[in-house]
Amino acid sequence: MEQLEFLISFFTEHKFLLTLVVITLFMLTRRVLIKLIWGDSNFLSEEQRKWISRTKNGSFTMLLVVMFLVWRSEINEFALSLTAIAVAVVVASKEIILCFTGSIQRASSRSFQIGEWIEVGSLCGEVIEHNLMATKIQEIDLHHGTYNYTGKTVTFPNSLFFTTPVKNLNFMKRYVYHEFIITVKETANLYPLVPSLLARIDDHCEDFYEVATRYNHVIERHAGVDLPGADPHIHVTSTEMGDPQVHVRIFCPTERATELEQLIREDFMTMYCERVLKQPPVTFAEDLLTDSDSNALHC
Repeated sequence: MEQLEFLISFFTEHKFLLTLVVITLFMLTRRVLIKLIWGDSNFLSEEQRKWISRTKNGSFTMLLVVMFLVWRSEINEFALSLTAIAVAVVVASKEIILCFTGSIQRASSRSFQIGEWIEVGSLCGEVIEHNLMATKIQEIDLHHGTYNYTGKTVTFPNSLFFTTPVKNLNFMKRYVYHEFIITVKETANLYPLVPSLLARIDDHCEDFYEVATRYNHVIERHAGVDLPGADPHIHVTSTEMGDPQVHVRIFCPTERATELEQLIREDFMTMYCERVLKQPPVTFAEDLLTDSDSNALHC
């Protein structure tokens, strides 16, 4: 009992030493908990990322509370002396205040969670961590239509939520409305090609069409809006220079979007060469080789 009273009086007199001890204990405890959550996994699941984020945010919040209790008397004295320069402090800490309030705004609106895809301005990615000051995402190449991870990790302040709209793209993790444009130089009537191209697209999408339709209905019920549907759509326009353009939209698995786009482009160019240009399409590079070059290629 006497030793406990001695420790209490000692740490009360030496608050800096107590602060170091408390911070060390919190850091060690947090590291142990994160290692337990991580386990032997090579890649973190969404649930593991959520618990790691909760552990970091929870330990940071508890550390702030403990530090406030330890330095409460000093903070009260400092607050009284700070009244005269309160306006200057608010102006100087504007960005920090915006980050805190941005975090509160995100939590209250439930705009996104860890593991979801979001778009903030020109940044697109999967949320891997968020705290009171910043949000970290794993960047995704969304604007080029590949939907692949770029390998870059982006961290931006939460104050961005007040100036930039946040788009939740979580449903795109499985299926996506993939749109692309095919442009040709020769002026021609492309409308006769549309039915045949739609038939080819239906063939490519046949293996997942039923699942895509059900998933589309799920998204409609969740969002409460009438979406375009899972059927492919084609419309023809032209550029400012008068070059014909074919706009294609398909609802497909995200990981197959690029593959399907290439197949559809190949089908269109084949039909365009055969029906519009009246030329047989070149299907193999060997067609352009001489006999001797072809024989050398196969040797």
